[in-house]
Amino acid sequence: MDLERLRYYLVGGRPVGAARTYPGCRDHRAPRRSVALELPGALYFATESPVWTGGRAFYDPDAEGALWARAHLITAQQFSDIAAQEMGRAPGVDLDLGTALTEGRSVLGPGRYETMVCPGSLEGVPVLTFTAPWRSRGAVLNRPSPAYLRHLAAGLLACGAWERAAVAAYLARAPGAAGAWTPSEVAQLISVRA
Repeated sequence: MDLERLRYYLVGGRPVGAARTYPGCRDHRAPRRSVALELPGALYFATESPVWTGGRAFYDPDAEGALWARAHLITAQQFSDIAAQEMGRAPGVDLDLGTALTEGRSVLGPGRYETMVCPGSLEGVPVLTFTAPWRSRGAVLNRPSPAYLRHLAAGLLACGAWERAAVAAYLARAPGAAGAWTPSEVAQLISVRA
């Protein structure tokens, strides 16, 4: 969600607080536009990120609630390269997005971030994201790291749609963060950008 973080997927490099260097996309151009978006479903944190040393953010489109997000207008090629980097694959191969776009979902593999989801469209442009093939209910939840939460919060705050206190509360109540982070702890974290 954070444009600063997205830049590393696009042009390559190592984000502050991350344990991985990204190769970047074939097309390094910045998104043409970024907007706030609410999707049906829920945010949750699960598994262990070797990059951030804490829980990863996942989207459960079938859960009750609303997922706060930031939509970036990028090309299908850029989306393929970003998804490949998150799947642990080398960028450079265009993904077949047809099934996800026509049926709303496509599972490309069993791992995290290998399920493409199209929850609808925005101004005639399909909204496409990737997540895990499993549901939030029954997932092995895990506390997200401070650096990871900062990036998520920065992206949400930059949208201008939500206030700092609301973002802190939203992130703190997500499964995996709930009980591990309080809204005041998250607010304090995001008041100091790492």
